[in-house]
Amino acid sequence: MLSFKQQGEQLIEREILDVEVYETSASGNNLTKVMPFEVKDSTTVITINENITFQTITGFGGAFTESSAYLLNRLSKQSRDTIINAYFSREGANYSLTRTHMNSCDFSLSQYSYSPVEDDVHLKHFTIEEDRDDLIPMIKDAMAASEDGFEIFASPWTAAPWMKDNNKWVGGKLLPKYYDTWALFFSKYADAYEAEGIPIWGFTVENEPLGNGNNWESMHYTPKEMTDFVQFHLGPKLEADGHGDKVILGYDQNRGGIKEWVDEMYRDEASSKYFDGTAIHWYESTYDYFPEDLQYAHHKAPDKYLIETEGCIDSQVPEWKNDKWYWSKESTDWGWDWAPEKDKHLHPKYAPVNRYARDIIGCMNNWVDGWVDWNMVLDRQGGPNWFKNWCVAPVIVDPDNDEVYFTPLYYTMAHFSKYIRPGAQVIDVEHTDKDLMVTAAKNPDGTIAFVIFNEGMRDKNYKLRFRESVVSINLGAQSLQTVIIPTKN
Repeated sequence: MLSFKQQGEQLIEREILDVEVYETSASGNNLTKVMPFEVKDSTTVITINENITFQTITGFGGAFTESSAYLLNRLSKQSRDTIINAYFSREGANYSLTRTHMNSCDFSLSQYSYSPVEDDVHLKHFTIEEDRDDLIPMIKDAMAASEDGFEIFASPWTAAPWMKDNNKWVGGKLLPKYYDTWALFFSKYADAYEAEGIPIWGFTVENEPLGNGNNWESMHYTPKEMTDFVQFHLGPKLEADGHGDKVILGYDQNRGGIKEWVDEMYRDEASSKYFDGTAIHWYESTYDYFPEDLQYAHHKAPDKYLIETEGCIDSQVPEWKNDKWYWSKESTDWGWDWAPEKDKHLHPKYAPVNRYARDIIGCMNNWVDGWVDWNMVLDRQGGPNWFKNWCVAPVIVDPDNDEVYFTPLYYTMAHFSKYIRPGAQVIDVEHTDKDLMVTAAKNPDGTIAFVIFNEGMRDKNYKLRFRESVVSINLGAQSLQTVIIPTKN
């Protein structure tokens, strides 16, 4: 078998590979089509092997929140349309997988529930009226802008306080006597949204079931409590009401705790029947994507979804029109201040672009089939957020002056969402430089999307090999590239 060096020498004789290269970089490119082929020398050889395949991609996208929708309503029609098209049109990021919240969350303007009347066990007073001014119009505008369509799943942060053992928005557990009522809630939500012309693809059972006791809306489950609720209440109820096709994703929190959850969710055939997959978040670390945990979850249930359902630059006021900041290791997260001493090493300062690019590539290389960002739009403070839990979104707006700022995070997301489409298969990539992160997928139309990230401060030129062809490409310092290879299946 030839060494990589020998392969590299032989590749000079091969046909030049026909590719298009799109780059986002600290030097100023923002998903810019570039011609970086004047490479004098390179020792890095990257080989794409389409014959070794992994998971099928479900999609990439972001979340519809009341905060984002409210901000869009404060902008001019031109600015609103610009943002919606940037996210959902083929010319833009072409988002294909999205999330929204059921009842209020921290990125709502206030606390509310669709079941406002106490002890309404049959939910006769169920209403989505709170969503009519902001959320529903934003989703409908996105649907109108999307030629290829997208899936939407919904997540509750909490049931109404009257269903819980502490009678509060924050913390506490669902009272067993309301398990059937809460299952009915999901069914009624699907009915109500579909009556608005918005099909619901699926649900996560609970946003962050490990919860919190003193912050925003939350409700706690143990792995067994959630599994029992799904197996004996939610799954059968959705099935009985004609929603048996709705996807149910369990867990929905940080990856480090995933093992005990998937062990319980998939404890036997009866429980596994109703779980279609596992949902995960990234907040346990600013740099570690927990590959061993992702591998464990996949191998526990290899035919189920494994979807990153939330990630953002958290506990941070965004920088306004300062692209350099998003490439600089100046951002802090919740753990910078609050993580236990034993976990502090997981929360160093970091560059926002690095966190996104590393995580998405790391996830794709470890069986994750979908990756969903958090808020699509926030203001210059990182809100609105009733708890003042400021965060960063890929698009920041100043509604008072009708200004829109597409941060480098928007372009980072688009490197994946625009070019790696639902139904794509992740394929094998071999490379010789461990300082680079790479991944690749073969789309349903036969095109190959290859993504490479160089977070270092030095250029990293490489030779890209596919089938019998090769091309040499300049990879600048601090740059993310998506290379499109047109092929026939």
